[in-house]
Amino acid sequence: MSEALEKLGGKIAAAQAGLLNGWSVACGELMLEAKASEIVPLLTFLRDDPGCRFTLLIDLCGVDYPERGQRFDVVYNLLSIKHNRRIRVKVQTDEAAPVPSVEGV
Repeated sequence: MSEALEKLGGKIAAAQAGLLNGWSVACGELMLEAKASEIVPLLTFLRDDPGCRFTLLIDLCGVDYPERGQRFDVVYNLLSIKHNRRIRVKVQTDEAAPVPSVEGV
């Protein structure tokens, strides 16, 4: 499973390099670190790309790290029913910078 996630992470990173700050596979999960300003195009790609097809937003949550300058993580947990895979997409922000809404995606 980890090998398949590594391959998927590499594919997404190559196709969407300008939208990501990084990616990793840990504990059997693929996590993409996105630029907050690019979350809408990234999630659109993850929904529409035939190799991804992450069509279901399972969970949207926030995490507060008060010791960091960009203290908030906004975390999107996605499911591809077609490929039976889950991924996590994370963006960082602070108290002043809003994260664009993904409601339209």
